[in-house]
Amino acid sequence: MCMILIQRSKPTKPTLSFLIPFPYYTSYPYSYSTFSYKKLPEWSIPLFDFLIPQSNPFIKANNEFYKTWNGKALINFKWRVYGKYYYITIWLIYTIFLYSFIVASSEDEETRNYFLLMSIFLGCFHLLFEFRQFIWNPYRWLLNFWNFIDLGAYLLPTVTSIIWYKNGVINPSLYSISCLILEMKFILFLRAFEPFGVYFAIILGPTSYFSEDNLGNLTEPNNPWSLTDKYYQVDRDGNINKNMTIYKVPDNYTNLFSNYANSLLAMSIFLTGDGSIFNKWSPKDNIIMIILMLLYSFIIVIFLMNLLIGLLNMAIEADNDRLNYIAQKAEILKEIELFYFLPNQKRRWKSWFPETIYYYAEVNEVKKFMDKETIDSETKKKLLNIIRI
Repeated sequence: MCMILIQRSKPTKPTLSFLIPFPYYTSYPYSYSTFSYKKLPEWSIPLFDFLIPQSNPFIKANNEFYKTWNGKALINFKWRVYGKYYYITIWLIYTIFLYSFIVASSEDEETRNYFLLMSIFLGCFHLLFEFRQFIWNPYRWLLNFWNFIDLGAYLLPTVTSIIWYKNGVINPSLYSISCLILEMKFILFLRAFEPFGVYFAIILGPTSYFSEDNLGNLTEPNNPWSLTDKYYQVDRDGNINKNMTIYKVPDNYTNLFSNYANSLLAMSIFLTGDGSIFNKWSPKDNIIMIILMLLYSFIIVIFLMNLLIGLLNMAIEADNDRLNYIAQKAEILKEIELFYFLPNQKRRWKSWFPETIYYYAEVNEVKKFMDKETIDSETKKKLLNIIRI
């Protein structure tokens, strides 16, 4: 039997030790025979368990369990021992996947192919784990909205990379949507950390310097020389001579999306209801941009409305946000435990999957908890005598 005592540092205040009263709640049986593998050949049991892993009571727990100190202590233990290390590693692999896909657009053809191959490999790597989650419990997978974002972040860039590598030509609309979903998924990784962290994004924009001698590629729709006003000479008969063209020299305001700082200003102006920042692009030729603009408007409005409702609604308890955060972290830990651990790890590494867990709590916190709980006075007195406070 393996017992774990959770104590991050030497306590400086009077504390009490508690036991999570669920033996074998987080552990796995050492032998596979406990599960329904009797009809399978012995050599295939670990492989089958890897593809369709067996669960334990922790995997099946609902969110009500995390309202208790036992649930919070268990999540903190798992996150501290192995969760944060696996999670950061997964995030790092995903960051390489995102970087390879985005940087491929700015490299020469030979270098681009290396980045595309890396994107395809890492995309298939992530899709493998997503596929294992689906076959493990299709119904549960379909009910989780975040799984569709994960699938889009893995599948769309991978397919785009394959098409791009095969044809040598990029589809701008497909590439833009892929980058958007990749960055959304990147930001969602921050949800596992209690302080949400600093919001940032990777944006590779065109240069803000405009040469009057070198107009660049005029077929590029985001080229400021393509967006600036053009003037043509008209003769007395009303005929337009397109050979005699006068350009208005573009500046930093011609395309407010030329760099990251200006793009923030552009979207702030757009939120006030001024859509003139998009006047340089034809809606007919830029349908994807219009869809993204409408989607952005919808998300921002819904987000702001819910934010105001949440601030004004005094009926919402303060513990709900904390509970949702712990429940979200628990889902992440369940996913890591099921699909990123080898079957042998879950059964032999007893220090990570102990049968019994103890944890500390300060005496003052225990008193506050006892006062808040709806316990009759006689029972409360007996409990206080038992724990001697």
